[in-house]
Amino acid sequence: MAAADPEVSVIIPCLNERTTIGLCVAKARGAFTRLGMAGEVVVADNGSTDGSREVAAAAGARVILEERKGYGSALLAGFAQAKGRYLVMGDADDTYDFTDLDGFVRPLHSGFDVVMGDRLHGKVEPGAMPWHHRHIGVPILSFVLNRLFGAKIRDAHCGMRSITREAYAKLKLRTTGMEFASEMLIRAARARLRIAQIPIVLHKGGRPGRPHLRSFRDGWRHLKMMFMLSPTHLFLIPGLALFATGAALLALLAAGPIHVAGRLVDYHFMILGSLMAVLGFNVTTIGLFARIYALVEGLEEDDPLLPRLFKVFNLERGLLAGGAAFLAGLAIESSILVEWLRKDFSFGGEIRVRPAILGLTLMVIGAQAFFASFFFSMLGTERRRG
Repeated sequence: MAAADPEVSVIIPCLNERTTIGLCVAKARGAFTRLGMAGEVVVADNGSTDGSREVAAAAGARVILEERKGYGSALLAGFAQAKGRYLVMGDADDTYDFTDLDGFVRPLHSGFDVVMGDRLHGKVEPGAMPWHHRHIGVPILSFVLNRLFGAKIRDAHCGMRSITREAYAKLKLRTTGMEFASEMLIRAARARLRIAQIPIVLHKGGRPGRPHLRSFRDGWRHLKMMFMLSPTHLFLIPGLALFATGAALLALLAAGPIHVAGRLVDYHFMILGSLMAVLGFNVTTIGLFARIYALVEGLEEDDPLLPRLFKVFNLERGLLAGGAAFLAGLAIESSILVEWLRKDFSFGGEIRVRPAILGLTLMVIGAQAFFASFFFSMLGTERRRG
């Protein structure tokens, strides 16, 4: 294979890594020679001011400049410029061993689409990873990612990984910060790519000063992006649970108070049920909007729920359902008003709280359903155009 057409591209994002970037480039190039593979090292510099670009170039890397700040921005630029069939990414601080390229390339030869390094089941040198990252942050974020997306990744935030060019093209990655690492795995899991995991050694590295990673800020960015890419867990499941619980309370208490374990449960819990039902309906509709928006904006390629929903739902049916609920509630409230007027502005000591709560709840949910149907139809039309 000609040098202009490398088999492997090693992409290294870099921001002020003068003390270690040259060593990382040299290790990768040495691995190419030892393994007899044609390769290149692409250093995506993110605005270094310490001479890192010059050091990387002198060590034999092809250096590109990405002015947009962020770990993801640098990697996106590096991937775009890489020429290899197999793409390997790793940090520039010498914490990952670029001499071990064979472990990240061989599984791709065998049919895997992605290879993930696994620090937690490999070896972490003393001082290489803060204890709260190793025992709290990484396990929790990996658990959330696996729970939401079924990825089954042991160390979801390892920065050294590889991917075939064909698989990378399918992912259509776009995040610009540290959450790029999670986005890659989320999209890989959804695309049902074959993912291999190999134990690796995490070295202490040689970067002086404060690390680029900010534990809580970047951890929150990972978590936020996971939930944004999973509107079912963020909106639909909590929303439906709230709505169902609220509707059950309304139904149980509409006829009168009940006793539970010897305790009186009265209309106060009916008020709570009303609030829960309205809130749950709002959250559920937002979840549906989010799922359509994800399709329109290309955040998702497919959604198994929406085609079935569109078969039974259209604007007219939504307007009829919302209008019927509103009118039913209005009828209840009107009957209460008429009774109040007929009894000379008094109910004569009779409490009319229960029907009033039920009527108001139906009016609010009906009005929301009426207007939400328009927005739902607008988003659906945009989706069909796309």
